[in-house]
This record gives sequence, structure tokens and C-alpha cells, in this order.
Amino acid sequence: MASTSTPLTLPVLPLDDEVVLPGMVVPLDLSDAEVRAAVEAAQAALRDGGGDGAGGKGAGKPRVLLVPRIDGSYAGTGVLGTVEQVGRLSDGDPGALIRGRGRVRIGAGTSGPGAALWVEGIGVDESAPEPLPGAVAELVTEYKALATDWLKKRGAWQVVDRVQQIDDVSALADNSGYSPFLSTAQKVALLETTDPVARLKLATEQLREHLAEQDVAESIAKDVQEGVDKQQREFLLRRQLDAVRKELRELNGGAADGADESDDYRTRVEAADLPEKVREAALKEVDKLERSSDQSPEGSWIRTWLDTVLELPWNERTEDQYDIRGARSVLDAEHAGLEDVKERITEYLAVRKRRADRGLGVVGGRRDEGAARSASVEGGGGRRGGGAVLALVGPPGVGKTSLGESVAHAMGRKFVRVALGGVRDEAEIRGHRRTYVGALPGRLVRAIKEAGSMNPVVLLDEIDKVGSDFRGDPAAALLEVLDPAQNHTFRDHYLEVELDLSDVVFLATANVLEAIPEALLDRMELVRLDGYTEDEKIVIARDHLLPRQLERAGLEPGEVTLEDGALRKLAGEYTREAGVRNLERSIARLLRKVAAEHELGDRELPFTLGADDLRGLIGRPHHVPESAQDPAERRTAVPGVATGLAVTGAGGDVLFVEASLADAETGGAGLTLTGQLGDVMKESARIALSFLRSRGAELELPVADLKDRGVHIHFPAGAVPKDGPSAGITMTTALASLLSGRQVRTDVAMTGEVSLTGRVLPIGGLKQKLLAAHRAGITTVVIPKRNEADLDDVPAEILDTLEVHPVTDVRQVLELALAPAEVRVPAAA
Repeated sequence: MASTSTPLTLPVLPLDDEVVLPGMVVPLDLSDAEVRAAVEAAQAALRDGGGDGAGGKGAGKPRVLLVPRIDGSYAGTGVLGTVEQVGRLSDGDPGALIRGRGRVRIGAGTSGPGAALWVEGIGVDESAPEPLPGAVAELVTEYKALATDWLKKRGAWQVVDRVQQIDDVSALADNSGYSPFLSTAQKVALLETTDPVARLKLATEQLREHLAEQDVAESIAKDVQEGVDKQQREFLLRRQLDAVRKELRELNGGAADGADESDDYRTRVEAADLPEKVREAALKEVDKLERSSDQSPEGSWIRTWLDTVLELPWNERTEDQYDIRGARSVLDAEHAGLEDVKERITEYLAVRKRRADRGLGVVGGRRDEGAARSASVEGGGGRRGGGAVLALVGPPGVGKTSLGESVAHAMGRKFVRVALGGVRDEAEIRGHRRTYVGALPGRLVRAIKEAGSMNPVVLLDEIDKVGSDFRGDPAAALLEVLDPAQNHTFRDHYLEVELDLSDVVFLATANVLEAIPEALLDRMELVRLDGYTEDEKIVIARDHLLPRQLERAGLEPGEVTLEDGALRKLAGEYTREAGVRNLERSIARLLRKVAAEHELGDRELPFTLGADDLRGLIGRPHHVPESAQDPAERRTAVPGVATGLAVTGAGGDVLFVEASLADAETGGAGLTLTGQLGDVMKESARIALSFLRSRGAELELPVADLKDRGVHIHFPAGAVPKDGPSAGITMTTALASLLSGRQVRTDVAMTGEVSLTGRVLPIGGLKQKLLAAHRAGITTVVIPKRNEADLDDVPAEILDTLEVHPVTDVRQVLELALAPAEVRVPAAA
């Protein structure tokens, strides 16, 4: 070793990201330019008799200074190295074997032969005190024990003996430079620690930390290996089982494919995100599949069931959009009118948002008591309860089905439609038992699978047209589905596992409210869609129907324009309906006519279509209001005819009642009713006749000879069944008109039930009836006084065009409806 008082002048051999400590022997590649330059410079200095000019270890051999270069920066301490041998490396490249001799503190640069960098340095004294103190001796013993333990784990028994023979503290510490687990920074720290005892402490600490980490790693590896061994054993056993099955199939003449099918199902079930109970049920079925033979039909049933379970989105849910104003904007943009429905959907979203903001969860259900019941279940059982059940009841064509899509759009949920019209089998709702061939889950499970989410908007379309027969009652099966207190544990007969439907928003549509079973209706919140006003139809036609039909007719938006007058005439005289389906058909017919005429060269585009152009394109109007007809041609032009209002499956409608008296000589006494009337309507006719007979003198009506003359009451449109009590005052007015000879005013329509004492009793469907009166051109309407509160539901623009008279007694009805006595004509014979 060089002395501290002897200066050294050496060529620098830089080591990139590598550290050599004294005592280490390392091969270096001479194909590296810097390594080759340093070795050649050292050889040249030795030949010239120069170099460091000092004796000591390595004298007579070329000397270099091994300096670590970390990220382009040189360390402050290097190692004096001697070139022991120059030759070929194991890969055939030229190389040099260099031995580290001792530490050197690097000084200033200097000049020297060759292309290498020469520096001045001073050797470091690394001798330890003799004899070794007790603490140092214990440190040496500890290091050797740790090194021996580590070397034995690596199987390096030859190195163990060499380490045990090292007594020098400095050499023992520098021996850790061979440790592959030390980082470059840790080796640089050892290099720059010149005190041998401190260096040995550092090496001991590094080795101790590595052994502790190695123990932890070995423990983890052991646990992993045990798991791997278990998996390997299971794998080998399954492979053997597959081999046995393959042999059995070959003996039975069967095919050898699909041997690992059960393994595939097990892997899919274990990898799927399933609820715990569903996972357990699926794994049981996989076990059955593994035990069953390929010839067993049960295997096919199990595979179909597993496929169905794995395809369901058990834990997939879409995030609700709580932008209440944005949701209302979506509803307004996609549907004109229907304010009641829009308000209810907005209320539902607002309540969900408020509860979510307060961290209370969300609750759905019918009315307040339904919400409370849902909340109590949620508190006790932890269910979500975020669904809702709304029943949209109204005539065809008012947008019930399309409204469901708009609700899903506004809420940011998936939408799926379940058509229930004509469904008669309970299994369509609950699914078939798996014991049946071709068994399938019910429509609700299929809807959830189609939606790909556990909280979609499900539209139960035409729920009033569900039938029942010997196969069960689907409406009864819907009771559990639509009950917020039960549907979080819905069990499909096919799945036989619980399916949570509490987050689903159910929208049911129906045309006839009376056709829905009472128990089922009680589970839904009723929202009536009574039809559109004429102004609303014009807006819908202009903003929605016309653009759609222009595209279908192959016309550009600006090529055909319909004036509002034309749209109003289409809605009022060509298509008198509650919805807009016939209106859209009429618009489509107009556009087809215009497109055909343009192609034939008979019409130039662009073309503006006015009200006067309708007749030339699509013919005469079909529904001319009574007020627009010649007075002599009106139905009420003769006594005994009155105008009533009714509600049908297609919305409100105008109903005419005709009465006549039979001749005393040719017809017997009694009451004849025609027009396919129901029992309730027949009873109303008898009540009307009885009231007039008992109050004839008071009303100044000639009722004395009614006992000898038969009374005939007829409702036109005899092919259409009719029933209900609301035509009571209309029949009374028709009979009074017949007996008095006074005509019923053409502009007057009426609705109301009559009692034997002449009281006018309340009726239902007032909004739809007033809309029908408005469409028919009626200007005066007589309603029961007790229905006056229902006028709040009627659009203001409709009430502005109607003169509504709430009455309590038939006498008021006759005063309003019958023409003045001056125009009285003789009673019919």
C-alpha cells in the first residue's frame, strides 16, 4: 500500500456506474476507448521509467487510478489498480485484468503520456490498530457470521473459507464490494469511508439489512409457493380427470372436445364481479357440471343458466344526472305540453338530489306512505330503494312510450322497453322453471341484461292489455315487481337467486285505466296524459313531426314549409284525435304528394303550403265542426237531439243523444234503448225518464201521455260499446227537448250524472272532455258544480275559448241548453 506521504501521478480509468474496492480483481474491456487509453498510458509510463515513482505493492506493473463516474461526475476517492494481465476476455474481446491495491485521494490534474487523463493523488493509510479492541473483534466476528450465512444461502462454500481466513479489518470490509445486492451509491459510500472500523460497521449494517429483507422475501415466496403448489396439484388432478373423461368418451364413441369447459366456467365465475350469494350458487352449479357426464341433458341446462348469470350486470350502475334544470330542458325539448308528467319527473329528480346531498340515500315508491315504507325497509335491510313506479295513462298517440326514452335521457340512465300487450303467461314475467325444456328467464331479467345496468328506466308498455288464462295471471306476478317494499329481493323462477330491482325506474303505460287491476294500480303513482290542445299540436307538428317527415320524404328542410294555418286545419278538421299520430300521417301524405308532383314536373320547390292547399292535395276534411255546418244540417237542428261529452280509449269525444216518441196507436208504452249501451248507461236513461215524469208539471212538459207512447233513446255509432253515468243530463236534456219542442243549442255540450231528484252529480275525465269540446268547436259546456275544482287541470288557453257553467240541478241545465221558447217547434209525433 502506498504511504500517505508519497504523492502519486496516475492515469485515470473511469468506471461508469461501477465501483472497485481495494482487494477486488476485475476484468475490463479494452474495446472501451477510455479504458484502453488509461492502460496504454500506464504501460507507456512504466516503459519510460516514470509513473508514480513509488514502490510498494504492484511495483513493476502498470498502474491506473480506478475512479467511479456517477452521472458524469467523478468521485473524490479512487482506487490504485495494477494491470495484472492483458489478453482476451471469455467472449474473445481484448481485455485487461486489474487488481485494486489501495485508496487514493484525488488531487489536481497533471500531464502524462498517452491520451488518458492524468491526476495527482495521495495514498490513504488504512491500517487498523493492533491488537484489535474487543468491540472491533466482535464486529469482525458478526460480519463473518452474517457473510457466511448469506454465502451459504447462495451455495458459495469455497468463498466461505476465504472470508473466514481474512483477519485484516480493512480487507474484510472491502470484501463486501463483491456483494451483488449493494447499489452503486452504497459501494461509493464504502469507498469514501477511509476509517477501516467505520467501513466495517457500514458493511455489516448493509449486510444485516439485506439479510432481513431476504428473510421477508423468502417468507413471502414460501407462502406464494405453497399457494402455487396447491394450484399445481389442483391443476394436475383436473388434468387427470380430463384425461379419464377423454378415455371414457372415446370408449363411448363420443367426441373429445370441450374437456376443459367446466374449468372455463369456474374461471369465469371466479373472475366475475358477482354478489356473494350469486357466486356461491354459480359455483355449486359448476360443481354439478363437473360431475355430470357429457351425455346428460342437465349439463346443457347448467351451461345455459351459467351463461345467463354471467351476462347479467350485477354490480353495474349508471350515475344519475342531478342537473334538475338540464333534465327539465331535455323534457321540454323532446316533448311539448305534458306539464303534469314533466313536473312529476322533475320532483322525483329533485328529491333524489336532496337526499343524495344529505347522505340519506334515495327512496322511491308510491305516495308518501310508499316512500316511508321503502325508507323503513332501507333502514332495516340496507337496500337502495332508489327506484320509482309511475303509470302513464292516456289515449294513443300522446307520447307515453317516447316519454319513457326522454325520462331515461334526462336522468342519464339506460332505457329498455318491455311490451306487455297480449302477454297471458305468468312465466313471461317470472321466468320458467329450469326443469322445463327451453326454459328462459322472465322479461324483466332479459330487460336488465339488455340494458347492461342494474338501474335502467324500464317501460312496461301497454300494461292494461295484459291477459290471464290457465297459465296464470301476469298482472299478479307484476305485484312483487312494482312494490318498492319487495322488489329488492325479486326472485325469477329461472335464476332462483335474488335480483335487486329497487334502483329501477318503472314507467307503465296504459290506455284504459279501468283495465288495470286495482291491486296493481295501487302500487303505481298515476299520471294522466289527457291529450294535446290544438296549439300544442301545432308546436309538435312544426318542431318534431314536420322535420322527421321531411327527412323520410327525401326533402330538404327549406323545400316545403307548412304554415300554421295549414297545421291548425290539419289538426282540427282532418285529424280530430287526442294524440298526434294521425296528424303525422297527414303531414307525411302531404309531403309525399308534393314530392311526387315535383318529380312529375307539376310543382316547383321550394313550396309554402297553406290551409287552402290542403283540399287539393289530400281531399276534403273529415271532421267539420257542427258550428261550421249549415244550421239546417246540424244534428241538433231538430228537437230531441243533445250533445254530450264522453271519454273513450282514444281520449275525449263528442257524443250525440237522440230521443223520439212512438205514436200512441202504433207503439206501446215503454223505454227502448239502442246504441250498444252498458248497464250503467241504461239505468241512467231510466232515471232521466223517471225524473221528467215526476217533475213534468214543474218543468212545463207534456208528460201525461208518456204512459201511452213509447220512448226511444239512441246513441249513434252503434258499433262502439258505451257505458257510464256521465250522459245522464244529456239524455234528460234530449227528452226535455223532445217533449217541449225546443231545440238544443248547437254550441252547447254537457256532461254529468243525474239523480232521481234532479241533482247533477260529479263525473270523471273532465279535462279530456273539455279538450274534445274544444276540438269539436263547442263554445259552451255544462259541467257538475262538484267538478269545478278539476278545471285547474285544464290548460288556460282552452278555458279562454270555452264558456263553462258549473250547475247543481237539471233545471239549470235545461235553462242553459234549450233554445228560447220563441223558436219552439211542435214536438215529434
